[in-house]
Order: sequence, then C-alpha cells, then structure tokens
Amino acid sequence: MNLATFSGPPSSGKTSIILKVIEALKQRDITVGVVKFDCLYTDDDILYEKAGVPVKKGLSGSLCPDHYFVSNISEVVEWGIDKNLDLLITESAGLCNRCSPYIRDIKSICVIDNLSGINTPKKIGPMLKSADIVVITKGDIVSQAEREVFTSKVNSVNPRAITMHINGLTGQGAFELSTLIYGENEDLKTVKGKELRFPMPSALCSYCLGETRIGEAYQMGNVRKMNLGGEDDE
Repeated sequence: MNLATFSGPPSSGKTSIILKVIEALKQRDITVGVVKFDCLYTDDDILYEKAGVPVKKGLSGSLCPDHYFVSNISEVVEWGIDKNLDLLITESAGLCNRCSPYIRDIKSICVIDNLSGINTPKKIGPMLKSADIVVITKGDIVSQAEREVFTSKVNSVNPRAITMHINGLTGQGAFELSTLIYGENEDLKTVKGKELRFPMPSALCSYCLGETRIGEAYQMGNVRKMNLGGEDDE
C-alpha cells in the first residue's frame, strides 16, 4: 500500500483536489481510501462516500489535530491495509500554521490557494516548507501576474518542492498529481518506527492543561512574553 498525506489551510480546496485525484486514479484501477482528520466537525466524509471511496474520519476535539494524527496514524495504516487499498490518503485539518503532519519517506502534499494572501506562504511554516508537492488552487479567479507572484512566494519558501496548479472544480492538473503520489513499486507495511519530518510543538503551558484565569500568576510551564518595551519580536 502507498500512503500520501495532504494538508493545508482551511478552505484551500484539499477535499476537492483529493476527489479529482481519486477520479484519475480510478481510471487506472487503483483502489483509494481516505482518512479525514479535523477538529470539531466535518462532513467531507459524506462526499467521499458518495464517490464510493472507503473513508474514516477522526475529530480531535480539544486536542491539537496533528498530535491526534500522529497518535492514530499507525492504526490508520493498518485499517488501509485491511481494506486492501492500493493508496491511502490522509487529509489533515491544517488549522494551525505551525502544523507539521508529515512523515519521513511518505509523500506529502500541501494545498494552498491563490486567494489566501500574497504573504501566506511565509506564514504557514513546516506544513508548506517540508512538503514534497505544493498544490496551488483557485488560480482561475486571479490574474496570470498574481498567479506568478504567488508561485514565486511559494518557491522562495520551499524551493525543492514540485509546485503545481490544479483546478478543484474542473480537475485540470489532477491527473498529473495522481502520477506523482502513487508508485507501483512501493509497499508500505507499517509506519511504526518512522519519524516526523519536523517536530511538533510539545511544551505545555497552564492553558494547555485547562487553566482559564488570565494573569501572570496563573501562567506556568512554557510561556513566552512579548517585548513591549523595545523592538518587536521576530
């Protein structure tokens, strides 16, 4: 079984892109399943079910969605193998610009859209910077010049990634992506023992542990204060 991890900011078009990629893979008789990770709510699983795609969803609730992802990915892979899938796709919530749900030696795809702002690539962090493939969506809504400038911003942040433009509505470019995320000679048995590409935030503060009172007296653990009397923090 192959494994590919999709992530990206909310509303960037991850689910639409995955569905178009699956359409292209089905034409090659490749069986695909999806596991959707989110925080509080998602009905994307209904879209996958309507497309005849085996799907599971997991809601992290009050936990960081990426910590939830890593805590469950081993069992998720076992589910995919039990389903005899050729390719398992995981879709991350991508709600934190510090998210880093990628695993070494596992294909990683970041989906980002042209409408998110010209400096968005610099704000996303390891979710974009450590991806193998960066998919840029909603290019049909902006001008050619805007597309080129945005692509340049993406390349400056992650120059080693393959950058692609895909239309989530028409599927233009999805076939090309499908050829990159599935390899016939790959056969993943487990992710146990594999490593993340980038460490996740691991320090705990009092608010992580349930504190609700405001003020320095209630702040414990890993706390970082702004420098309000001098230069701005970088």
